[in-house]
Order: sequence, then structure tokens, then C-alpha cells
Amino acid sequence: MKLEFFQKKFWTASRQCAALDGKCSITCDDENINCYLIDNNGFVLVAEDYTLTGKFFGEAEGAVMSKLLQMGSFKRVTLYDYQALCWVFSESSDSGHTLLDPYFAFFSIVKWILTELVIFLVEFNLYSWWYSDLTAKAQRRGRSMQVPCDTEYPAFVSERTIKENMGNVDCGGCIKSFVIQQIPSSNLFMVVVDNKCDCSMFEPITMDPIEIMYILQWPKTAAHNESLKCERLKMQKDRRRPDTCHPFHPEENSMECGGAAGLTPSLAATLLCVFLALFPR
Repeated sequence: MKLEFFQKKFWTASRQCAALDGKCSITCDDENINCYLIDNNGFVLVAEDYTLTGKFFGEAEGAVMSKLLQMGSFKRVTLYDYQALCWVFSESSDSGHTLLDPYFAFFSIVKWILTELVIFLVEFNLYSWWYSDLTAKAQRRGRSMQVPCDTEYPAFVSERTIKENMGNVDCGGCIKSFVIQQIPSSNLFMVVVDNKCDCSMFEPITMDPIEIMYILQWPKTAAHNESLKCERLKMQKDRRRPDTCHPFHPEENSMECGGAAGLTPSLAATLLCVFLALFPR
């Protein structure tokens, strides 16, 4: 099922009610509410703003997601990625031999001159020369690179025992109301949020990874990170070869494979190559 068709089915179903006339007193078409369809991990499947599709619900409604965590409708789980890549900014090289090797210093100067010349030719044009204030400034003092690292990131799981919940969020000068209800026989939840109250004071809840720093100054945090480091080292187990060797299988015919040694060169192809080599055009 395509996502567009699924979204149309959801909006059609949201306009139907169990009343005798089938009409609803309030629907998702109301300008004062926002309707979301999220899964049990908090990711948006359907929203009035199509750009929110696939994003985490906490990024769109940070205040409501914080309240859902407090009420127990969702719980936070910390996950670890031991094969992540982190961006670091390298100012300069740490090599000490560059100060002692005159040849390396000479080639570094030549390389620097050529680099500056290429960058000058790339940036230079008549317009930028005439309007020098519009010339882009290239940042050449350092570079960013990716290095292996360990990261942790939050994940969110819905509480299975809670099928429906409602609450209010105090946003200072107003109250934001919301209702969440699980769709039967599915892992989906419909969330209706009052959008008349501005809750921008609450920061959005994201799932951005955070690099794990194993060496910190605070004693408690350092002890916690040391325990993480120990668990990390325990997971790095050396690979062990099998105890027994299995060089063959009774149902495998060794005569059907490994015939590369029986290949012989073609006489016609060899003579053609010799002829073309001796009589060039």
C-alpha cells in the first residue's frame, strides 16, 4: 500500500463518527487542532504537514511528547552504537618530523603555493573582482573528518497497557490539551493536539546521537562511563576458528567445479595476436 493512499484512507476515516447522522462535532479539518498518526515508537506516519512524515513526534510536539513520557504512555530507552562515525575538526597535523625534514618543508611550501593559486583561480572572476565584498571567503585553516566513535541515542516505546490517555500541558500563559488513543488491532496511535496554545518554550525532543566520552572529570559520570567501556570491551570478542574441519560434503560432486586448471589457450586467438603484433598498421 502506498503512503499517499494510506493517508487518504486515514483522513476519510477521521471524518466518520458513530452518530446517527454520521456527522462529527469536530474533525481534523478544524483549524484549532492538529491530528497525527504515529506508531508505537513515536514516528509520524500521517500529519497535516506532509514534511513531518517519517520524523519523530517529539520534534513536532516537544511539549506533548514530554507530557506523554511523564504520564507513562511512552518510555525512553537508551541504545548504543559501537560502530558510529563522528565528525571532528582537525586544525593541523601533529607530526613532529615536519620541522626537522627540510625536503618535506620545501614540498609543503610548494604544495601550499599551488593550493593558494588554484583557490585564487577558482574564486576569481570579473564580478567578484569588481564587487570584492561579495567574494566568498574560503575556510582553509582546518578540515573536518570522520573518525570511529561510540554513540548513544534515545529510543521511545509505547506502553502496551495504556490504550488511551489525555492531558494538559501548562505553557505559561495558556494550556495545551491533547488526546492519544490506540487504533485497535494495530501498533498505531492517533494524537489530537490543540494548536491554539504556543508551547515554543519547550524544546523539541530529538533522537540525535551523542558521542560517548569515556574519560570525564566528574567522579560519578566517569565511573558510569568506565562501566560502559568495560561492557564495550566485553563485546569485542576475538573470532575463533571452528573446532572441526569440513573440506567436503557427501552430496557435492567435486568434478563439477574447480576446472580452471583445465583451461587451454586457443590456437587461433594466439596466432591472431602474433599476426597483429608483427604487422601493425
